[in-house]
Amino acid sequence: MLLIPAIDLKDGKCVRLRQGRMEDDTVFSDNPVEMAARWVSEGGRRLHLVDLNGAFAGEPVNGEVIAAICAAHPDTPVQVGGGIRDERTIAAYLEAGVDYCIIGTQAVKEPDFVARACASFPGHIIVGLDAKDGMLAINGWADVTDHPVIEMARRFENDGVSAIVYTDIGRDGMMQGVNVQATVSLAQNIEIPVIASGGITSLEDVRDLCEAPTDNITGAITGRAIYEGTLDLAEGQRLADELSREKS
Repeated sequence: MLLIPAIDLKDGKCVRLRQGRMEDDTVFSDNPVEMAARWVSEGGRRLHLVDLNGAFAGEPVNGEVIAAICAAHPDTPVQVGGGIRDERTIAAYLEAGVDYCIIGTQAVKEPDFVARACASFPGHIIVGLDAKDGMLAINGWADVTDHPVIEMARRFENDGVSAIVYTDIGRDGMMQGVNVQATVSLAQNIEIPVIASGGITSLEDVRDLCEAPTDNITGAITGRAIYEGTLDLAEGQRLADELSREKS
């Protein structure tokens, strides 16, 4: 299982939000490119970038910063979400060096878009499903829908997405631990990889995910914990590697 550092971009800065609220942010760095270099140097094998402004604007806003990070780390896979609503945006990101584009709100609003994107860019599409009490949330988590997360994940699996990023929005940015039960439930109901997100706070959370009764949880995105120091990225990845070896 990969521990994937999150770099959330707002107004060109690296921030973290609490439960997706743009007004409740903490700025951790004015230089996201330097922050990316830090996480790569500490053993990050993939980076998770989110254009927070883009998520609310419905189009990329921090694209230049994202391109700069990709250029600085051409050997580190980068996945990007936030404001990806059309194929033109996907093509531009892939041209800039992004490896995976994460479709979130648009996947729920227009599921056929995911199928088209997978056909046009095979192997490069991930769907981000954000849920509260098992139901999907969209529009920067502002609206909770009546769509069950497992049902939608199965549909996108059939479309050919590479993975599902699953976020429990009740836990994200709150330092309360990961919702292992909900993550495992999703992973056991689909065959494609699940990347856990939201609430990963400590080595214990890493252990819980690695020891879960499924091999489908292949990554865990961590943000506030590595910025505030409750989780050491390098130590967490060493533990994940060790537990993964034991499991196999």
